Parts: sequence; structure tokens; C-alpha cells
Amino acid sequence: MKIVRRIGAAPWERGSQTGQTCPDIFELSDGNFAVIGREATAELDGELPPDAARADDERIVVITRETLLRAKTDIPEH
Repeated sequence: MKIVRRIGAAPWERGSQTGQTCPDIFELSDGNFAVIGREATAELDGELPPDAARADDERIVVITRETLLRAKTDIPEH
């Protein structure tokens, strides 16, 4: 599995002072996506709706609204 491309704007395009350490979204070679964000599992686990679940090896990650909105045009339709 490899990172194929960034989805959305680079951190520096979204106002990161260093241009390096900000939320990010990447498309992977297997068609899945990887997300860099703030780990918030402990904070949000109890807030999941009844029809949502998290496996032991999964984490809840928060990205900024701007990160996702700027990625919208790059997200494939299929």
C-alpha cells in the first residue's frame, strides 16, 4: 500500500505556518484513503450514534472543516 496523491489543498495552502503539520487526506494505491488528524477517540467514542461502532484497532480522528471542504473537488465519484 502506498500514498498515490493528496486529496485537497496542501497544508501551506490552508494557512499552515510551517506548511508541514496539519490535517491531511491521501488516496492510497488500494483505493482507500488515509487521514492525518487530531486523535480524539477517548473524547468522542461515547458520542458515537447507536448504529456506529469502532474496532479495537480503529481510532476516531478529527480534521478541520476546511481540510474536508477543500478536498471535495478531488474526491472521486466512484
